[in-house]
Amino acid sequence: MTGIALKPMLVVFLKEVRENLRDRRTVLNTLLTGPLLAPVIFALIINGVVARELDKADKPLPVPVIGAEYAPNLIAALKQQNIVIKDAPSDPERAVREMDADLVLSIPKNFADSWRRGEPAQVELIYDASQRDAQGSVGRLRGALESYSQRTGALRLLARGLSPTSMQPVVVADRDQSTAQTRSGTLFAMLPYFFILGAFIGGMALAIDTTAGERERQSLEPLFVNPVSRSRILLGKLAATSAFALTSVLLGIIAFSLVGRVLPTEKLGMTLEIGPHFALLTMFVMLPLVFLIATLQTLAAAFAKSFREAQTYLSLLMFVPAVPTMLLSLFPVKTETWMYAVPLMGQQITITRLMRGDAVTAEQLGLCFVCTTTAALLVYAMTAAIYRGERLAIST
Repeated sequence: MTGIALKPMLVVFLKEVRENLRDRRTVLNTLLTGPLLAPVIFALIINGVVARELDKADKPLPVPVIGAEYAPNLIAALKQQNIVIKDAPSDPERAVREMDADLVLSIPKNFADSWRRGEPAQVELIYDASQRDAQGSVGRLRGALESYSQRTGALRLLARGLSPTSMQPVVVADRDQSTAQTRSGTLFAMLPYFFILGAFIGGMALAIDTTAGERERQSLEPLFVNPVSRSRILLGKLAATSAFALTSVLLGIIAFSLVGRVLPTEKLGMTLEIGPHFALLTMFVMLPLVFLIATLQTLAAAFAKSFREAQTYLSLLMFVPAVPTMLLSLFPVKTETWMYAVPLMGQQITITRLMRGDAVTAEQLGLCFVCTTTAALLVYAMTAAIYRGERLAIST
């Protein structure tokens, strides 16, 4: 009897999968472009930024200087640290704002007088903190100036018969508890969002076509005329939508695991390890979320009378997974057990902790799975109620 009950659902499932596979453009977008585009773009950006910063660190740093003649010893020390002294522009503030120069060093006329009196001699760095490309140059020059200041201060103390350590009554020793894998959490914080977004993209086309599309083509009403309960028809459609969404998630995991091997993470003191353990647990917590997403998409598409209208609804629905990502990024909080019970947030936290190499207990995984499954069943009940109504089959 069970096999007979499942047969209509299986027929609907195979029908929807076969029809979706025939649309090669849709399959290309959902199963290739969506899961693969984000990892490729991510890899290109990270490789480009790291290569550029490392290249800038190895090359001489050009620094326009105002009043270089007032501090010849400082200029000589900067040159020894691979800094090239350039003539300053006539309007340094404008040059920095318009990105003609990363920064400008200004040395005042009273620098030498302050130096001879043993007083702090002030210099001025002119830069634009909003220009990311200039941050590396500013940090490099600031480090060179601080190194020169510390070395000169130590020589002044020695000249007065004092030990340079007397100026450091407290020495701070760092004991960093982070690892190369946990540090990757800052760089790859968007990784869970890409997986969740992949589930939305993977099932969106099929969710629209199996509901709003068939309704617009007036093929939904003949399907409902068959002596099969609408709940089985709905389950077949949801199974097909979930299958494509889950496939998209799996392809995304594989793509990021390959990208992690080519990214120069070791140069950043990080590592991205996406192995079978990570993939298995990620797929486990994503499974009920995929069904929840497929059901939500089908529910939203059921209220649309046309394919285009359903696209609008589901496009707005895609902003939903961005909410927990933004909240956790803007307000980082300590992970609490109740967070695993919140759909989307539970998956976000679980995947992030797995990526960082943190321990996730079986109870936390089970709580995430059960609560998301419960939410999916509630949305399924709402969708089933819509499917039982007569208005769904009417296209006008």
